[in-house]
Amino acid sequence: MKRLLLAATSLIALCIPATAQDTEVRVMPDTLAWKDNPAFPKGVQIATLVGDPAKAGDVIVLRIKFPANFQMPPHTHPYSEVVTIISGAVGTSHGDKFEKKGDLLKPGSLWVYPAKHGHYAWTGSEEGILQVQFIGPGGIDYLNPADDPRK
Repeated sequence: MKRLLLAATSLIALCIPATAQDTEVRVMPDTLAWKDNPAFPKGVQIATLVGDPAKAGDVIVLRIKFPANFQMPPHTHPYSEVVTIISGAVGTSHGDKFEKKGDLLKPGSLWVYPAKHGHYAWTGSEEGILQVQFIGPGGIDYLNPADDPRK
């Protein structure tokens, strides 16, 4: 747990100077522009709060909305990510194979996955909204190519 907290604190500390580099950003929940993203399974919506996910070195803050009774297949990212549950209940675990291991986590829960670390997620009977922070560029690679909705 100490290692997780240290990793999260370090990543957030690195983000502070980058966030403040250009202009002030203030985001209100009712103004979010939710969009489908072809890199994610059908039903998932994303809102970009800060940064440009295609730009290297940008601090990125996304909100990701998972529908109820959803399973996000095992995947990796080229970046380390800090994830916080905003609403709903979301389960997450790591590995190459999807297995519901562990409880659904409640709003306020946080986890960190290192770059290129296989992980997956699921929701219960209600939608879940996550906030994800990372340093760009973004990207997602599915461990099973058949899970990739872009193909």
